[in-house]
Amino acid sequence: METDTAVGSSMKATVDRDALAAGLQLVSRAAASRGTVQVLGGVGIRAANGLLELEATDMELSLRTSVTATVDGEGALVVPAKLLGDIVRLLPAGTVTLAHKPEDGVATVESGAYASRINVFAVEDFPRLPAVDVPLQEVDASALLDTIQRVSRAASRDESRPVLTGILAQFEGTKLTMAATDSYRMSVKETQLESGGVELEAIIPARALDEVTRIAAGAETVQLGVNENHVIFGAGNAWLTTRRIDGQFPNVAQLRPESFEVELELDRAELLEAVRRAAVMAQRNTPLRLRFAEGELTISAQSQDVGETRESLAVRYTGEPLEIGFNAEFLREGLESVTADEVKLELINPLRPGLISADGDSFWYLIMPIRLAG
Repeated sequence: METDTAVGSSMKATVDRDALAAGLQLVSRAAASRGTVQVLGGVGIRAANGLLELEATDMELSLRTSVTATVDGEGALVVPAKLLGDIVRLLPAGTVTLAHKPEDGVATVESGAYASRINVFAVEDFPRLPAVDVPLQEVDASALLDTIQRVSRAASRDESRPVLTGILAQFEGTKLTMAATDSYRMSVKETQLESGGVELEAIIPARALDEVTRIAAGAETVQLGVNENHVIFGAGNAWLTTRRIDGQFPNVAQLRPESFEVELELDRAELLEAVRRAAVMAQRNTPLRLRFAEGELTISAQSQDVGETRESLAVRYTGEPLEIGFNAEFLREGLESVTADEVKLELINPLRPGLISADGDSFWYLIMPIRLAG
């Protein structure tokens, strides 16, 4: 936070309630919700040059934005993010005045007949966010966000393996490739961008890229840049910075089998709906069973103390019967990530991974099977 000219200065700004609420909602997602460093649960606010600048960080991810304000005194303060957000959200429509005198140790919030005093954190303790005044490249927003959304669900949520909680992003000229894996499935998407110029390879936290999809929703372009070990994304007047994840990402090319024994073209919507229905019974890590026989696919699940389900679909399958088990959630998410009407399912045997893809779509989703009992 740029506090050099703000520390020790009184601040007063009047701003539209809806604009302030939206800005606080955006940046507060980066505020630390728990932890021993209390100031990281705050939102930094700086009034200057007709703007109210808002920012928050948990030291891994930072978000910042600005809203137009009538500024009567330039200065800075840091207040609890959730508390201020809840207050502003519940205020009546109109304007909100924020004021702070360093000697008081509190911030005042006034709107109409409402007034409150909020204890503040020391501005000097709030971390300085990575600068965004670095060389930036424009990337088509729709292409970037589509790639993120189709890949990110395969990223791990297990913090014990940090590399797998990230998404490998490779920008090479006009080609963007993203890959994510939690070691049970892997999704990879290649995207052609309208313009080139970006050269970057980094493991970016999946959480950060999910936030990019929020701040860039509705935008035409996204600004992309690098500041030492941080990656920067900008859309409109919102900016996100995130640390790269250090480590070696799994070799994508080596993990994809070179050939498969079975290749099927299936109606995606029909298969997806059957999987969703069967998944209701696939509780407590019970696998979905897919049994292929002449002209037929039977999807079943059986959970002890819950019940069982079975549904058959007509498919163009010939050959010996084949039965394979998959995690119901992983299979559903793989099918949901395909956008084509027809989905291609490729298999080797019940113990080797299956591949979900579609003709004409540079996306593929590798999913490990679950060994079936019996």
